[in-house]
Amino acid sequence: MRRLKKILKITIPILGLLVLGLCIFLYSLTPVYEGEANLKNLSENVDVYYDSYGIPHIYGVSEKDATRALGYVHAQDRLWQMELLRRISAGQLSEIFGEDLVETDKLFLALGIDDYSKETVANLDPNSDYVLLTEAYLDGINQFIEEGPTPVEFYLTGVKKRPFELKDVYNTIGYIGFSFAMAHKTDPFLTTIKDKLGPAYLQDLSIETIPTSTYIKNYNPLKDTLQLGLSSKLASALKDLPLPMFEGSNSWVISPEKTKNGNVILANDPHIGFSQPSVWYEAHISTPTYKKYGYHLAGVPFPLLAHSRQLAYGLTMFENDDVDFYFEETNPQDSTLYRTENGWEKYTYKEKIIKVKGEDDVKFTVKSTRHGAVVNNVAASVTGEKPVTISWIYTKVENKLLSALYGMSHSETMNTFKRHLEDIHAPGLNIMYGDAEGNVAWWATAKLYRMPDSTNTKLVLDGASGKQERGEFLDFSENPHAENPTWNYVYSANNQPDTVNGLFFPGYYLPENRAKRIVELLKPKNDWDKEAVSKMITDVTSAVDPSLATSMAKDLDITNLDKSYIKLLDDLSKWEGEATVNSVESSVYQRWVFYMLKNTFKDELGDALFTQLLSTHFHKRLIAPLVNNTTSIWWDNVATEKVETSKDIFQISFEQAVASLEKQFGKDISTWTWGKIHTLEHEHPIGKVETLRKYFNVGPFPINGTKEVINNMSFTYDETGEYKVTSGPSTRRVIDFSDIENSISILPTGQSGNPFSSHYNDQAKMYNKGEFRKMMMNKEEIISTKKSLLIFKAEEK
Repeated sequence: MRRLKKILKITIPILGLLVLGLCIFLYSLTPVYEGEANLKNLSENVDVYYDSYGIPHIYGVSEKDATRALGYVHAQDRLWQMELLRRISAGQLSEIFGEDLVETDKLFLALGIDDYSKETVANLDPNSDYVLLTEAYLDGINQFIEEGPTPVEFYLTGVKKRPFELKDVYNTIGYIGFSFAMAHKTDPFLTTIKDKLGPAYLQDLSIETIPTSTYIKNYNPLKDTLQLGLSSKLASALKDLPLPMFEGSNSWVISPEKTKNGNVILANDPHIGFSQPSVWYEAHISTPTYKKYGYHLAGVPFPLLAHSRQLAYGLTMFENDDVDFYFEETNPQDSTLYRTENGWEKYTYKEKIIKVKGEDDVKFTVKSTRHGAVVNNVAASVTGEKPVTISWIYTKVENKLLSALYGMSHSETMNTFKRHLEDIHAPGLNIMYGDAEGNVAWWATAKLYRMPDSTNTKLVLDGASGKQERGEFLDFSENPHAENPTWNYVYSANNQPDTVNGLFFPGYYLPENRAKRIVELLKPKNDWDKEAVSKMITDVTSAVDPSLATSMAKDLDITNLDKSYIKLLDDLSKWEGEATVNSVESSVYQRWVFYMLKNTFKDELGDALFTQLLSTHFHKRLIAPLVNNTTSIWWDNVATEKVETSKDIFQISFEQAVASLEKQFGKDISTWTWGKIHTLEHEHPIGKVETLRKYFNVGPFPINGTKEVINNMSFTYDETGEYKVTSGPSTRRVIDFSDIENSISILPTGQSGNPFSSHYNDQAKMYNKGEFRKMMMNKEEIISTKKSLLIFKAEEK
């Protein structure tokens, strides 16, 4: 016992010192929100007032000073996020996460974003305003890297910090551009179906761009055999990305004629894959020449969403088709040549090296034609000898995107704002606009191009004949748009836009569900205010799902159904489509739809292709037309002798749905509530390690909403019966020009990406409840209510 006491006397103080040391170390990693700090290259001091949610309000005498301070404070909250974003396009994820990300790195290196960024930077005018401000922002980031604490993720992964440069900004923008594109998930998949099953199987998949009951109307007062390996491998190369991809969005802007106070109201909630930290970093900058409250991507100095006292803008995905795949023909006598309409041309070759954590470097060759990289060399599991190339408009046109973002954020009138939009060549965006003068507008921005007649751009094209090549670009004035329409609002829900010169432009548009609900709510009401719009932006009622449930239910044979299930069908017939956490109907409907899709498609497609179908946008678009198409070729189960009909599929799918819910929750139907299976967890890349999950991830939470309602909490169908939300509103913003200083917003988790910050998840509960907080703009109010003040001191002269 005496010996034990001696050991304890020695070990307890040592353990205490270790715990104290760990606490001090962890405290040293916390962002600094108050006090004074020296920042080189400032002309004058910069004051940064942090509000109660950790949002910086930056006041400087020059924009360059304020932007330099922005870089510093942005880095101290989001340096790890910045690091990951710049690595994706450069093919450098394997250096952090190991061999599992090699295929992802190969894909992005083959896309050529990194090479394109280098070329863009080499051709920049170093004295242009947007380049000088970007350099100031990067200087702020790099000063934090040199002097600030190292984020804990760098210690855990062993990654060394290194300075940021201009190319990193363009690589980040390039990744965002690719994450908008849908063709990489869709075109190879559809070509596989055509080659494997025949053209008839494409007809009922709703892939054509055709008139619908709800499409975005133009208004201008001045003018009124590919193998399975390719498609599955491209999909798998993206599934392990440690950062989210852009998925969709809602936005609407209401004219003064339809608002209670006679001023414009703008609402916007871009739908992006959920992650921790969340995508946007809020910052309010005020200088004598520039005043904006903006939402920034990590590593990009100019906001993609912003407002001032003069104007506001937001965005949604246009969903236009800007990626094409081509079959190439190699010369049988000389494998270095490929066929064109003008004869044989040489393949080009670039050697690439991928550094892999804990493994030898991976060396591979990117082989390209005039269209782009041969993806057979990227996707190792591709079978078949015919080369397939990927051609993306992003890398085919001069890159003016950073200049465009600068111009948009520095505009103060509708006309000057609009002039910068034609420089957005890719990704295709719907830019939503409103201002204090009463203007509302929507512009579809992208470099749209003509294709030869009868060319289906959703299939892999013929690269050898020259008959399916891109034609001339349309002038920006021909893009779909509406400026101050007579119906007094504009909106976008990623749904199909109106025609371009009488033709519907091809794209990967979402179904009309959200659009239909938005129009249904906006059209009859003429006294909109901020409170009503904030309620609308969290709406969880589907304008389509109840009618589909009724259509399927009317075909059921209830003779052998349990009475409780007949009662459930009666409840479904009265359901108005609300997807709340307490809804039983949502659980039953979504489970029923999953089994309907499974029983319709899996027999022809097999496991891998069916799983891929569920990852595409068009599977959402096909549900409503399919339910109402009794003659579809897909209804028959090819594995049985019987020829099944839609009624057979609806029947067996309903029985499987209720049986699976009963197995999951028991016989008491009242317990089958949506919140038990529809949950949201914000995953941090480090949180994938189970022992670290609770320290880095936020959630899980039961959550209102579902697929394709305004509060679009999307998920992927699978056999688990657990609908884990993967994407949704990355912010909700309501800008009211009748009371601009009290406009409101919310983030999904918090402003900071530092797990030791008090602002890491302080907005999560509010977000889940559909609540908002003020976006402060009044300097006196900001100072009087500030949580802290950080002063960046200029060097003494």
